[in-house]
Amino acid sequence: MGRMIETDWGKPLHIAVTSEGDIQKFTTIEQARYWLRRKWPVDDPARVIALDRIEAAMDCLGSIGAARRAFLAAVRSAGFRQEGLVS
Repeated sequence: MGRMIETDWGKPLHIAVTSEGDIQKFTTIEQARYWLRRKWPVDDPARVIALDRIEAAMDCLGSIGAARRAFLAAVRSAGFRQEGLVS
C-alpha cells in the first residue's frame, strides 16, 4: 500500500470555517488543496487561482509563499476568517 507524503508549508493556518467559529487547522499544502477541491463553498476566481498556485508549488513550479497567499485570498473570498482575525 502506498504512502502519501505531505508537504509542510510552514506555520499552520487556523481558519474559522463556519459562522459558529469552528476552526480547521491547515498544516500541509495537500490539506488546503483537498479543501479547495472538495469542501469549498464557492467556485470563484480566488479559489481557481489558489488551486493553480497550490498545484504549481506541489510540482515545484511555484513557491509555497505564493500558494499560501492565494489560499488566504480564497479564504477571505469564501467568507472564512483566519484565526486571530475572528470577531
